[in-house]
Amino acid sequence: MEQCTAEEVQRMIPLVSAQRREQALRFKHVLGQFCCLKSWMMLREMSGLVGEWSYNEHGKPYISDGPYFSISHCKEGIAVAIDDEPVGIDIESIRRADEDLIIRTMCAREQEEIRSAQDPARAFTRLWTQKEALVKAQGIGIVSFEQLRDVRIQNSEFRIQTVEKEKYIYSIAHK
Repeated sequence: MEQCTAEEVQRMIPLVSAQRREQALRFKHVLGQFCCLKSWMMLREMSGLVGEWSYNEHGKPYISDGPYFSISHCKEGIAVAIDDEPVGIDIESIRRADEDLIIRTMCAREQEEIRSAQDPARAFTRLWTQKEALVKAQGIGIVSFEQLRDVRIQNSEFRIQTVEKEKYIYSIAHK
């Protein structure tokens, strides 16, 4: 993230679609703007996608006649996934979750898994990224925190792979 500067944000703004530019500028801080723009630039570079984005009824972006894709970013990194089948990806910095958020987003079994884990913050972040990647692959995204409580990772038609690093975790859901 060494390139994360206001100057780099200004350099990238004219290189992205109007929709992405508007989305990036909604972030109040340079890091969010940078990650929003850079993730689109990475997607375009990896796939050659250059069209305007459209959004499905749940707000998931797509490009007509393009491959399936998913992007995510956090303060520790940017993740991009491209596939011929529906795909979802989520990356999150490892963070402590308060009890209210755990109750609102996790089923009883997952709550117990988090509370009994050696590193509850890591367990929470792992489950969160898996659930968010799954709803992105399904094309619905997160409408409310409570919706995540009902997302069942084990009963999904998607395979979920999770990678844990020192400061972040990412999960990808694919067929």
